[in-house]
Amino acid sequence: MDKINNGAINQTGDDCGTRAQMSRGEAHSLKVDKILFRGKSDFQDVMVFQSSTYGKVLVLDGVIQLTERDECAYQEMITHLPLCSIPNPKKVLVIGGGDGGVLREVSRHTSVEQIDICEIDKMVVDVSKQFFPSVAVGYEDPRVTLHVGDGVAFLKAVPEGTYDAIIVDSSDPIGPAQELFEKPFFASVAKALRPGGVVCTQAESIWLHMHIIEDIVANCRQIFKGSVNYAWTTTDNMIAIHPRRLTLSVNVHVKFIFSGVIGFMLCSTEGPAVDFKHPVNSIDSNDLHCKSKGILKFYNSEIHAAAFCLPSFAKKVIESKAK
Repeated sequence: MDKINNGAINQTGDDCGTRAQMSRGEAHSLKVDKILFRGKSDFQDVMVFQSSTYGKVLVLDGVIQLTERDECAYQEMITHLPLCSIPNPKKVLVIGGGDGGVLREVSRHTSVEQIDICEIDKMVVDVSKQFFPSVAVGYEDPRVTLHVGDGVAFLKAVPEGTYDAIIVDSSDPIGPAQELFEKPFFASVAKALRPGGVVCTQAESIWLHMHIIEDIVANCRQIFKGSVNYAWTTTDNMIAIHPRRLTLSVNVHVKFIFSGVIGFMLCSTEGPAVDFKHPVNSIDSNDLHCKSKGILKFYNSEIHAAAFCLPSFAKKVIESKAK
């Protein structure tokens, strides 16, 4: 189970946890005020605790997944970057994301008629509904259908051209989740998308995982024949300077991801052109979605456009994959 020493949860880069294997030599701690839940599902250890400064915290296999204080950055960006880049998305699939935060954000889009989510661990869903109701509120939307099972198998069974957008809220590309970053999985995603459909998947940190991102970019370029781009975003100054046909990974400042950033890969299938840099759905100007989901705390049209600026070291590596 999780390491709690002297009233703090310690997440170190020398542990054997998923995130830790990719970030050796670093350690982060949060003060634990009270453990609210501790259990073991068929797939992983699950814990929820009340922290002193970040509200309630969800931990899976010893790795912090979200905190009430800053979950909005990841959930909003992984959702609205793809959905605001295409006109009137109607059918959306979420792979993973059992906490329901992505569902909450997808359900803000009034054009969406069908939201499917495939989550392998039902305990994550149940625990999130109990302890993170403001995150899991998306499950209450009548457009949502929950499928409990393996996302890879689910995608293989999806009829060709079913979805306008697919969002893959996965863990790191090592261990069981590794296949979610390989060519066969991306091929299944491309098949399930309509022409001009889009996919967004978390794509690690440019500070820690550039070698992994290189492989993801190369795989995507072989599979997706539409728009394949790479970008990053922070909560600080951002200027959109990204070239037109690079593979997109957007990085958001999020605590407890060791480098302070997290990436998103965005690609589209062959068909109607998708320009990820310029959102066509201005969700931040629509107040209708705020009534039950709360206001957007992180995403807006400006931060969307600014998300496509790469630091020079990352730009050089990513551009080399385009040749």
